[in-house]
Amino acid sequence: MQHTQSGPNTWSFILSAPDNGAYISVGFSPNGKMVGSSAVAGWIVGGGPGVVKQYYLGGETSKECEPDKGELELVNGTTMIISQSSNLYLVFQINATQPKTRLIYAVGPKNGSPASGNYYLPEHKDMISTSINYAVGESSDEGEPYTRLRQGHGLLALLGWGVLIPIGVTIARYFKRHDPAWFYGHLSVQGIGFGLGLAGVITGFSLEDKLSVEVDTHKGLGIFILVLGCLQVMAVLARPGKGSKVRKYWNWYHHYLGRLCIAVAIGNIFYGIHLGEDGNSWNIAYGIVLGLWFLVVAVLEMMRCMSD
Repeated sequence: MQHTQSGPNTWSFILSAPDNGAYISVGFSPNGKMVGSSAVAGWIVGGGPGVVKQYYLGGETSKECEPDKGELELVNGTTMIISQSSNLYLVFQINATQPKTRLIYAVGPKNGSPASGNYYLPEHKDMISTSINYAVGESSDEGEPYTRLRQGHGLLALLGWGVLIPIGVTIARYFKRHDPAWFYGHLSVQGIGFGLGLAGVITGFSLEDKLSVEVDTHKGLGIFILVLGCLQVMAVLARPGKGSKVRKYWNWYHHYLGRLCIAVAIGNIFYGIHLGEDGNSWNIAYGIVLGLWFLVVAVLEMMRCMSD
């Protein structure tokens, strides 16, 4: 992105990106987020004339990003987009004392230009948020802190709900002969797992607020998992004695609620990896962890059956 002040209240911009048959765009944001921004997007279809339009990003769906709307005062006759040496160059001027300093950039899917009928933008493939200092011409990437927060959320939830909680269940099922060590081991591992999982839920709420994303299903499952975890904590506090008549029903409640929590957590972890678009590396890594856990459980179950 290159810019210059062409006049007292006129600014010129040139945005360049590789030409893969997609649109390229830059948005001027009041807070560094997509929603509420005004953007300029351009594309070229089949070697024909380029199209440049302003959009108001009122939401995250294509229909909520209205063409020919927005708060930018584009200078007439200055917008254009050209393809040269396998690169796209989007050129435009705006009238402003100083443009907004929070910019967002997006590139559409390959060969996914907007349809000429409604000009709705297909969902972007890549996006980044930056902050620019117009006085010195420097920009800084604002996406990195959110990336760390996203990775922290994923790691906390994965380690808490997806690794330690299953290990704690394994201790309770297969090591009861080591009494009372199994109980304290089970309680300690589950307590740490619940704490990490709770921290993962909290960072998830923070991440949703910062990114202004709609992840209702993932969030709903996360809250459901947290509720199940809280019910398990309450069950431990209300644990009846071994000789109690209701101990059998308490065991059923505790065991099956825990298994439901693990099953939902594993599914939501993979769904979260999908939402985060972190690629196969996280899927493979967690898949290996789950595979090892299933293998250990299978061996311990066989040993348990043989001893019985």
